[in-house]
Amino acid sequence: MTLLKKLWLAAGIASLALLSQAPAQAASDDWAAIQKAGSIRIGTEGTYAPFSFHQAQDNLLTGFDVEIGRAVAAKLGVKAEFIEGKWDGLIAGLNANRYDVVINQVGISPERQAKYDFSKPYIASAAALIVREDNNAIKGFADLKGQRSANSISSNFAKLAERNGAEVVAVQGFNDAVALLLASRVDATVNDYLSYLDFKKQRPQAKVKVVATDHSAEFGRSGILLRKGQAPLKTAIDKALDALIADGTYKKISERYFGEDLSAKLQ
Repeated sequence: MTLLKKLWLAAGIASLALLSQAPAQAASDDWAAIQKAGSIRIGTEGTYAPFSFHQAQDNLLTGFDVEIGRAVAAKLGVKAEFIEGKWDGLIAGLNANRYDVVINQVGISPERQAKYDFSKPYIASAAALIVREDNNAIKGFADLKGQRSANSISSNFAKLAERNGAEVVAVQGFNDAVALLLASRVDATVNDYLSYLDFKKQRPQAKVKVVATDHSAEFGRSGILLRKGQAPLKTAIDKALDALIADGTYKKISERYFGEDLSAKLQ
């Protein structure tokens, strides 16, 4: 092969390599893709009241996280497109590009931050240890050793239960966990404190109680989950969240679901 042919061949291979990389590089800019599509795809459960659930009267998707997602999308100048899935598959769906972000009370933890990016926190809560009212044996998280706790597998709440020696019984969400607890099929559930408050507001006679709370950062603050390396999208979402707090939209949404403005807890 002559030197000229070798040069032509090398140039052709280099051109093919550049062409093959171009789509991947373009697809990696999620914010640009969202602007072009005119919509942001949001992964959420749809079974996690009061954050993401369907109204009984008309089956419409609603909830605190859903309304925050719609409000953020409006600030971004795009439509919100919700794609529902089970908790255990939500993050995998982000990896597979089923959606652009996940808004579903995803706790900000060092473990997740190593693989994903988060917006600034949009809500602060705590992990609550919930038991039946007649249970006086479990008084704190250390008492979970050898007990059965109903939790969504892979959630931070499940990990907390396991760290304290509990056997985790898999459920799809808060309501399923409390149902098993009330039926005495489990001894406890470690779950979101705000979800507990909403549940007690809806069912004040339910014989369950909170015996301990954990305000660690992995439970206390949730953010909008993004793929790693999406700085332009993260910046746009953070600005949108700031705007929602500044114009009072966040306050209205928060009071609708929790009876108070939770923005102060984000400071």
